[in-house]
Amino acid sequence: MTPRTIVITGASDGIGAAAARTLAKAGEQVVVVGRSEEKTRALAKELNADYLLADFAELDQVRALAAQLKSDYPRIDVLANNAGGIMGKRTLTVDGNEATFQVNHLAPFLLTTLLMDTLRASSAKVINTASMANNFGRLDLADLAAGHGYSTNRAYGTGKLANILFTSELHRRFHDQGITTAAFHPGVVRTNFAADSSSWFRHVYTTLLNRFMLTPDQGADTLLWLVNGTPGKDWISGGYYAKRALAKANPQAYDAGLARGLWDKSEELVAVRP
Repeated sequence: MTPRTIVITGASDGIGAAAARTLAKAGEQVVVVGRSEEKTRALAKELNADYLLADFAELDQVRALAAQLKSDYPRIDVLANNAGGIMGKRTLTVDGNEATFQVNHLAPFLLTTLLMDTLRASSAKVINTASMANNFGRLDLADLAAGHGYSTNRAYGTGKLANILFTSELHRRFHDQGITTAAFHPGVVRTNFAADSSSWFRHVYTTLLNRFMLTPDQGADTLLWLVNGTPGKDWISGGYYAKRALAKANPQAYDAGLARGLWDKSEELVAVRP
């Protein structure tokens, strides 16, 4: 069989790196995307894979990434939007967006929409790494910059909620054009997640509770299941999953009007037009 081209963002560490290793070992053409040149290059060398660099805190870097992917890969079978993170105090990016919201939602939204012609031509899967933290989120379309009542955990939860809304709206808009999509919660994985944040998550990840967390390989299980499974048979396009099963999300995640509104506002914020 012809190897699939699988692009994984946030692939230099954690579940992204674990998934990349498994898929490369299976003979797939994996493209690893990361922010750290040292770590991303090292993983690519280990896997004999291609790599590209992008910092999602700068949308121009996302645009450059999309342009390079379109140039180098006429077919993309899977786009795994895995990059993300939890920040500290409220900050704005050079693009004027709240940093947590941009890194977790706006950047993957921009990357996906810029690659849409290639993704449609490839009948691609778009898989978004969300989190059970979506339940901490509250999406207000009038305050996507989190200018009122900011908290680190709520900002992260809102970004993960946006991932799920984006997943469902992407399905609604493009499923009849061959796109299938899913969001998933990887579990609480033993990584350096939240190490640079002021969130209480940081204390969980750096205390003895760390020993009870999943390994990156375990955390990558649902991602790999989605990548290798058949939509419509193994999983339903547009859904949110955990442990290989549909999972319950924040009540806002099921608001179709909110999903459409988020898409439209996101287009405005990243300067993408239909």
